[in-house]
Amino acid sequence: MARVCEITGKKVMSGNNVSHANNKSRRTFAPNLQEASFLSESLGKKIRFRVSTNGLRTVEKNGGIDAFLRSSPDRKLTDTARRIKRRIEKATSGQSEK
Repeated sequence: MARVCEITGKKVMSGNNVSHANNKSRRTFAPNLQEASFLSESLGKKIRFRVSTNGLRTVEKNGGIDAFLRSSPDRKLTDTARRIKRRIEKATSGQSEK
């Protein structure tokens, strides 16, 4: 399982541990990933994503997972998020026709 946020795309970064004696050794900076469930109002069910805490805040700020995915360009989303976005768009277009 890759350590990548499915909302923001944050990945593992690498850098150096630097000691007081200025010795450098390689280390990794992992994003703070959490397994989160979002309630999709248009789909009527919960959607599970592996997101960073920063991604959680972004979704809440935008008014939920439906609003966030609709406002995000496809190039900034992962494949799974893009698939969910298509399902949400399809469900909302079906509701507006009725």
